[in-house]
Amino acid sequence: SLSLLDTNLPAEAETELRGFIAKRLAKGAVFEGMGNVATVDLSIPECKVGCYYCLFQQESLLETATLESDINAPEYVVCFLGGSEKEDTFRLELDKYIQSLKLSLDLEQKTLEACVNPYLRSWFENSICPIQRVVQLFQEKLAFLLHAALSYTPVEVKNADERTEKDISRFLAAASLQGLVQEGTMTSLCIAMTEEQHKSMVVDCTGAQPQLHNAGSNRFCEDWMHAFVNGAEGGNPFLFRQVLENFKLKAIQDINNLKRFIRQAEMNHYALFKCYMFLKNCGSGDILLKIVKVEHAEMPEARNVVTVLEEFMRE
Repeated sequence: SLSLLDTNLPAEAETELRGFIAKRLAKGAVFEGMGNVATVDLSIPECKVGCYYCLFQQESLLETATLESDINAPEYVVCFLGGSEKEDTFRLELDKYIQSLKLSLDLEQKTLEACVNPYLRSWFENSICPIQRVVQLFQEKLAFLLHAALSYTPVEVKNADERTEKDISRFLAAASLQGLVQEGTMTSLCIAMTEEQHKSMVVDCTGAQPQLHNAGSNRFCEDWMHAFVNGAEGGNPFLFRQVLENFKLKAIQDINNLKRFIRQAEMNHYALFKCYMFLKNCGSGDILLKIVKVEHAEMPEARNVVTVLEEFMRE
């Protein structure tokens, strides 16, 4: 059975939502700590809404319960409702949001009213809006932030309030290729970029507009910056996330194309020229070359091709 702890839904809609969640739980289709997104019919003006829901157990009780104990830790389901299923693009952020709730949750009534309720009500501001806020804060300087995320350059934020610092950190995490390139490659790139530059890119938020030091950019990041800035007028946070996903997808496509050209160039001098022209014209040759250099470090023939490409690019 499901008991209601807190909601800001009308009573009828809340009952319908509870029925929907109960059916999902009965089917065994909900796993602890892993959020799901679905469309739900509710008796509110929007009719169909997107619902993110996540099952979790209370952390403090989990720690004290032993395997031999007959006491089951109580389980809770959190639901966030939005205009459509677009919440799915933010599912990982919302999963992390629930994890933070687990760590601090103590469901005494006093704590529920003082801590949990405000935390739950700020889900949209804290999980969905950071990318939008960063775009509005950086404007044309966003190209430097995109370049830092793509090249694994360390970023140091100074003189910013806590929310802005968290927003920038979340933006960099969302814009990086983490999870899309091999983990070993990512680690090696982080080490290589830190050693090469000796210092982080510094974002100073003292004034109304952030000031950047040791920042780099390229044509690829500048083109995508315009896509973000042009979308800022509509103020739709889901649009910004979609642009960010497209940015990463294009970067991965370029990396895969370059790898294919390098494999061909091991046996064909014309393909080597194609590699060079691709690097010149893609707008992100500086970053792509670093990524493939790390990935091909243990492959002698491919490494030779990359060395020649580096010489061409320097000239």
